[in-house]
Amino acid sequence: MARKMLIDGELSKPNEEETHYDFDLFVIGAGSGGVRAARFSANFGAKVAICELPFHPVSSEVIGGVGGTCVIRGCVPKKILVYGASFRGEIEDAKNYGWELNDKVDFNWKKLLHKKTEEIVRLNGIYKRLLTNAGVKLYEGEGKIVGPNEVEVTQLDGTKLCYSAKHILIATGSRAQRPTIPGQELSITSDEALSLDELPKRAVILGGGYIAVEFASIWNGMGVAVDLFFRKELPLRGFDDEMRAVVARNLEARGINLHPRTTLSELVKTEDGIKVITDHGEELTADVVLFATGRAPNTKRLNLEVVGVELDKMGAVKVDEYSRTNIPSIWAIGDVTNRMNLTPVALMEGTYFAKTVFGGQPSKPDYKDIPCAVFCLPPLSVVGLSEEQATDQAEGDILVFTSTFNPMKNTISGRQEKTIMKLLVDAETDKVLGASMCGPDAPEIMQGIAVALKCGATKAQFDCTVGIHPSAAEEFVTMRSVTRRIAAGNKPKTNL
Repeated sequence: MARKMLIDGELSKPNEEETHYDFDLFVIGAGSGGVRAARFSANFGAKVAICELPFHPVSSEVIGGVGGTCVIRGCVPKKILVYGASFRGEIEDAKNYGWELNDKVDFNWKKLLHKKTEEIVRLNGIYKRLLTNAGVKLYEGEGKIVGPNEVEVTQLDGTKLCYSAKHILIATGSRAQRPTIPGQELSITSDEALSLDELPKRAVILGGGYIAVEFASIWNGMGVAVDLFFRKELPLRGFDDEMRAVVARNLEARGINLHPRTTLSELVKTEDGIKVITDHGEELTADVVLFATGRAPNTKRLNLEVVGVELDKMGAVKVDEYSRTNIPSIWAIGDVTNRMNLTPVALMEGTYFAKTVFGGQPSKPDYKDIPCAVFCLPPLSVVGLSEEQATDQAEGDILVFTSTFNPMKNTISGRQEKTIMKLLVDAETDKVLGASMCGPDAPEIMQGIAVALKCGATKAQFDCTVGIHPSAAEEFVTMRSVTRRIAAGNKPKTNL
């Protein structure tokens, strides 16, 4: 079967005298993006191979697993733990709904951990079957690039196998990093946090990103005393400042101790646990210290410098709009490129890679209006621009619509936790530029809002949409009054 491939920006013509390769495509890394690219390329008729490190819940340079970070030690197990943690609040809220509960309700961490592990093992098997059913050859071992068209796979017994491929795709993702402070070896990362043998009584978390905030909610929901340290005034830098403040208030209201503008300078092992020393000289003791201070692209062991693949200063693979490196036969997608590090984005990049190279449909990933969520309790979800981004990029005035209310469920339960919704609108065109929500079910609601923004919806179209009643979601189509108008050129200055 002849396949059209993108060569130097133009579709190539089938050539009967082309060099013979073992595979049309060899993928290094069987995470979400790599598996998607391999399957879809095979569906287009390509002969595809993929390699991945052996499975384990906690990753290392020589351990991984088919399914990658999201399935094994990221989004999926994290969300399972979020569900587990949310029941504490549900049980508290149930009392005013007539449920007579004993004062003491026990939580069995080991049972949840076992169920979580069962699920990721199941998903690991499903991903393997997806590859097999698509006709993709799977190799278990460590892959590295030894030439523009050659991959070396080191198998579990140390045997090295070499394969040639017309195209090589790097999809090795990223790994959690620890800051280099004295005693950093006493800390854990999110990998270990998802697989702790024992639930701690006292936890310290360093970091202000979504992983730090989510684990603070998880552990707090399971009855752990949590202290969260971060460098800025508010957590979740890069999100809308107003929504960041709402998240911070909710975290504190649920009993999490926030330490803004504070970092850790040293960890010391003691008889009572781990002594944590801050940059302000404060001390406290914890059973577990989680460093959620960012991730680095997985490129160190791929031999890329020798082959000539260009990397940026963070070690991420540089690619063009089609996910192609400076070496024409080598491509890269997902977190290893450090573009927008989200699982659905890696899936999009994998899909578009397959269309471009094997489907005869040159396709550039579109990073505009990509929704995302922070699964704290309650969750935050956004799509489009934040208020800060909108005012910075806009040429005209911005209209801000907000709605803050007590969710219907809370009126009976008595929980004092407001939901907030926000729309940003271009005053001249009436186009909705961004939407945010912090409250129960925010990610589920925001997925639908994302479709509207992707279609270029206007505020008038939101206003003429009939709401579902009674629901929180209907607030997005009933916000009629402008909360504030930001004049063109009035760019906010924030260092929060």
